Formats: sequence, C-alpha cells, structure tokens
Amino acid sequence: MTLWAIVPVKPLRRGKSRLSEVLSEEERLGLNSQLLIHTVDTLREIPEIEQVLVVSRDQAALSLARAHGARTVQENGAPELNIALTRATIVAKQYATRGVLIIPSDLPMISKEDVRTMLEMVKDPPVVIVAPDRKKEGTNALLVCPVGLIEYDYGPNSFARHCKRAQEAGARLEICELPSLALDMDVPEDLDLVGEEFGSWSNQ
Repeated sequence: MTLWAIVPVKPLRRGKSRLSEVLSEEERLGLNSQLLIHTVDTLREIPEIEQVLVVSRDQAALSLARAHGARTVQENGAPELNIALTRATIVAKQYATRGVLIIPSDLPMISKEDVRTMLEMVKDPPVVIVAPDRKKEGTNALLVCPVGLIEYDYGPNSFARHCKRAQEAGARLEICELPSLALDMDVPEDLDLVGEEFGSWSNQ
C-alpha cells in the first residue's frame, strides 16, 4: 500500500513557547530542530512509508527537512493547522497515495517499531487510526485510508472529534495507544518525562 507521512512543523524559533520559562529561544530552536530531524529520519527508515512530506511556513524548517530527504510544502496565509494539513494531503493525493499518516514533529520518543505497529492496523479500508496523547484529549498521530475520508479537526480535544468523524464516515475506527506516540513536548514537565537523552538537545 502506498502511504505518505505528513509532518506539520511550527516555526522553529517560535515553537514550544510554553517551554520558555525553562528554555531560552536559542535552546528551543535547537530542541525543535533536533525533534524535526529525529521525526523525519525515523519515518524515512520505515519501508511502508513512500514519502515524508513536511508542511511549514518556516523556510528554515523546510530547508532542514529537505536536507534529510523529505518533500516540503510551504504554508501560506493565516496559521491554521487543519488548512495546512488539507493542502499537504491534496499534494500527497496527486501522487496516488492510498493513505496518509499525520504525525507532528514533537514526539521525542517516536520509534519506527511503534509507527509500524500503527501501520499494521491498516487492513480492510476504509479505516481511521487515532493515537491519542497521554491525557486522551489531543491527537498525536492520525492515519486515514483512503485519503480524504474525513476532514481534519485538530485543536483542543481533537481525539474525540476525530473518532466521531471516523464513525460518521462509516469507517472502521482503531485506537492506537503506544507510549512513544502518546508523549509530546508541550510543558516543562514533559522534559522530565522524556529524560536526559532529549533534554540534552537543548544544549546543542
């Protein structure tokens, strides 16, 4: 099955603003850059993923993504994640991909083994697979097959809305709960959960 991964990325210097009380702007730049590299490199090692497509309004993020083998889409207009993802999905669909995996660049513990576990759940489409955050409020990974089956509905409490959209579309809904997909980095406490390996990135 042809599958593309779409990675939305906020501007590297402005992303993770809620970590500003513990990390300087330069430290957050370093952290965000390394998270993006880690995400793209991990996804490109997975044979089932044909292409990795990074969407961002930040030229530095797009250049970094291309340097690591990803395709890129420039985000224009007012910042709106759902619109940006829809535009990136249209690009992927032009290449006849059957499914898309939406995965952000702020999952520090993401592993190719856990992503492949999620991909193995893509059987008998139509199917929507949702990986929630650890509070089961947000959507940390979303796999939609076929492309365009549901509209994206990111924002507060998006996990429940994506599940509802899948059910309304008549798709098989699968919930994928894996530790590495549940942990994102938003607040200082998350740095402690991740541990020294990724915390040290802020000093690079």
